[in-house]
This record gives sequence, structure tokens and C-alpha cells, in this order.
Amino acid sequence: MTTTVPDTATDAPVDLGAPLRGDDLHRAAAPLTVLVNPAVRSRIDRGREFLRNVLADEDRPVYGAKTGFGALAGFAGRAEQADQCDNTLAHLGAGQGPDLPADIARAALLVRAWSLSQGVSGVSAHVVDGLAAMLATTFVPAIPRYGSVGASGDLIPLAYATQALRGRGHAYVHGDRMPAGEALRHAGLTPLSLDGRDALALVNGTSVTTAATALALGSVRASHRAIQDLTCVLVDMLGADPGFLDPRLITAYGHAGATAVADRMRGTLSGIVPSGARPLQEPYSIRCSPQLLGAAEDALRYVDGIVAADLAGVSDNPLFFPADDLVTHGGNFFGQPAAFAADVLAMVTASLGNLAERQLDLLVDPVRNTGLPPMLAAGPGRQHGLQGVQLATTAFVAEIRRLAVPASTQSLPTNLHNQDVVPFGTQAALRAYDLAELLRLLCGSLALGLRQALHVGGRRPTAPRCAALLDTLARAIRPVDPDRPLDADVRVAAELVTGYR
Repeated sequence: MTTTVPDTATDAPVDLGAPLRGDDLHRAAAPLTVLVNPAVRSRIDRGREFLRNVLADEDRPVYGAKTGFGALAGFAGRAEQADQCDNTLAHLGAGQGPDLPADIARAALLVRAWSLSQGVSGVSAHVVDGLAAMLATTFVPAIPRYGSVGASGDLIPLAYATQALRGRGHAYVHGDRMPAGEALRHAGLTPLSLDGRDALALVNGTSVTTAATALALGSVRASHRAIQDLTCVLVDMLGADPGFLDPRLITAYGHAGATAVADRMRGTLSGIVPSGARPLQEPYSIRCSPQLLGAAEDALRYVDGIVAADLAGVSDNPLFFPADDLVTHGGNFFGQPAAFAADVLAMVTASLGNLAERQLDLLVDPVRNTGLPPMLAAGPGRQHGLQGVQLATTAFVAEIRRLAVPASTQSLPTNLHNQDVVPFGTQAALRAYDLAELLRLLCGSLALGLRQALHVGGRRPTAPRCAALLDTLARAIRPVDPDRPLDADVRVAAELVTGYR
């Protein structure tokens, strides 16, 4: 799912004065123009001036600016604000594991820039300017995968991102990993200077969780649409009757998602001519597909709402409201909504992946595929067709099932019981992102099977839209005749039917 980062910024800018959209996060994988308009700059400056006044008042406590952090908030912090920045970041350099994918790292910093630009975090304007400047280049901070519990935000991963922007740690430019200071020079960027409040505001949010959830959602939605289309091609190729999509039947079912999916599938199957050679009732992987895919649609709409709310919210602590002369200390950095949403995405992915695998199993089985050769082999025995691909899809589904255990139920107390409940949203979101890629590969495997079925005698679809999709696959992928490695073909098919790479 990771997108290759080109060298030039995309044309359409992201205005921090406008709502942030999921599509903006996908585009952040490439260099992106981010606008800090005068209204945004004015509210950032107002928040910063208010912070200065609050800090000058010895009787007003401000967490993280005058204090230690987490369980040590009852102790005074460092006297100098520049030192307080180091005090914030140094102890958080405890992450481990491989670096996060570039698209997650960059999308997280776009989310962070938008949150900080709302003017209630008390940051310096040059912090938001620095994030905008970074996003216009190919710079990617190296962020280790493991270390966040998603409470107090994504502290450890965002600390690595912040340190890279200061020229510490490591980063990527044009896809090459190097020391962060060197990466900044190659990208034409200046190391970011921060005080204690700036540093805390950069790390004290759920931006990695939000970014990974949003990217996973986009990928799963694309696969969800692809499986609808591929199911229609399968129905048409088998010569099945589309009566299981009858609007009266689906309306009686009573679920909005099923109605939407069935409407779309009927459009794709418009013009189909059933063969009359199929059983009265198809297997559930066909007959119940609008109910299964419709339930997934209902669940994805829930995730849509959570991601939209996260993108429109401020995840930080404390928050500063100049108009009310108010400093509030609370828990907006607690990523429980995204944790639930990402767990729902994992469940949806498991069901969609199982459906795609079962449909491929039907397609390669001569007992159920209207007489096509076993494994869709052009010469069974001398050739093996989709046999290896089907084995791989079985492994993909098993991996999805293994990883689909909810993360949001795994709360463990930490930080001297200051963080006595935690959402584990980061784990849920990164897991959903990984599963979304496996689902894409399952879509590609089914698409490859349909393309091969046409080669070994499958019926050419009678519905124009189904025929057009199959023709697109046939132009891009040559028949499996003779056998050859099919790993690259699965990826090509996945990109064609989902639009992701």
C-alpha cells in the first residue's frame, strides 16, 4: 500500500484553514503544498501570545511547560524552555522495530500540522511552517513501529519524528535512509528549533493512529468496491441468475448497507444473460454477497465517521483558549475512538478476505465452476494454473484471522498508573493498515483467477461492465499457459481492481 514518493509537489494544495480529508492524507505520501493562510497564522499567534502571558504568571500551572511529564508531573521541569524541549523528547527515544511506512509517517505529520494550526495548542507559528516546508519535500522521518500505547497520544513515534525535524536520529530523502541532519540538508530544510511547549504539542497527539486508520480505511474501501465488482464478474462468468440482488428481496432485508451494495452490483450486472445451467440457489459466497458486503458497508460508514471526527479534532494536552482566559488539562490525546474504528476495520477485512478466498476456491473447483478445469490449469497435471495462488490466499486469510484480535480490549496500566487505562489505538491502526494490504492481494488473486478462467473456457461475461473489467485484466496480464511465477501478476491485478499500489 505504500506509495512511491515522487520528487515534485502535487498540484492541489492543502489549506490548513479548511477541513482535512482522508484523500489529503493519501496525497501526503508525495510532496505536498500545505498553505498556512493569514487567518490560520493569526489564531496560532493569538494562542502563542496567550501562552506567554500564562507562563509569566507564577500562580498558573501549565503541564509540560513548568512541570515534568507523565507520572513525574508533580515535579518541576527545567528552568529554560530550550532545555525543556530536550526534557520532553530525550526519554521518549525508546522505540524499537522497523521504520513505519513513509505514507504513514508523512500523513501523521500532516494531521499534526492541522491540529496545531487550530490555535489552541500554544505552539510557535514556525513549528507549523516547518511541518508545511517538510511536507513539500521528500523528507520522511524514520519512526520505529513499536512503542506507543495510544494514550497521551503517540508519544514515542511522534518524538522520533520531532527529533528528525531537529536533525537528530534518522530520516529518508528520495527513499534513501540517512542521518536526519544530512537528510534535512539534502531536502533543503532547516533544523526545527523548539521550546518545551512546542515539543510537547508535537508529540502529545494521536496523529500516527489517525493517519494509519485513515490510510487503512481508504485501502479497505477500495478493496470493498473491488470485491463487489469481482463478485459480479464471477456471477456473469458462471452464468448465474442475479435474482439474489432483487431490490424487493434486499429491501425486505432492511439494512442500508445491503441496499447500497445491491444497487451498485445490479448496475454492474446490467445486461447479464443467465445461462440457466446453474443450481436454483448459488453457494453463500455468491447468494449472500450483498448481505455480507452490505454489512461491511455499514461498518465502514461507522469508521468513516470516526476518521472524519479525528481529522477535524485537536488531540493535545493542555489546550489554551485565549478568548476565555482558560488553560484546560484533560485527555483529548486518548485514542479510543480510532482504536475501536481500527478494530472494526480488522473485522471487516477478515470477512471480506474470507469472501474473496472462498470465491476463488469456487472458481478453481471443477465440481462447482461449471466444468472448467481443476485449478484453471491449461493442461492439468502438466500445468498447475492457480494452484500456488490459491495456497497463498489460504495463508493470507489465516494471517488476517490471526491478527484480527481486537487491540482495543488489551489495556494495560503503565506510567506508575498515571496511564492506568490505555486504548492501544496505535497497534489497532497499524494492524489494520497491514491487513488492508493482505486484502488487496486477495482481491488481486481473485481477479487473476477470473482472468485465467476466461482463458481456459470460462464464459465471456454478457454484462458490458463485467466484460470491460475482464478485458482490462486480460490486456494487462497474459494467460497462465505455461505455468510461471504469479506473484507479480497478483500485484498487478490488485492495483488494477483497487486503484492502489
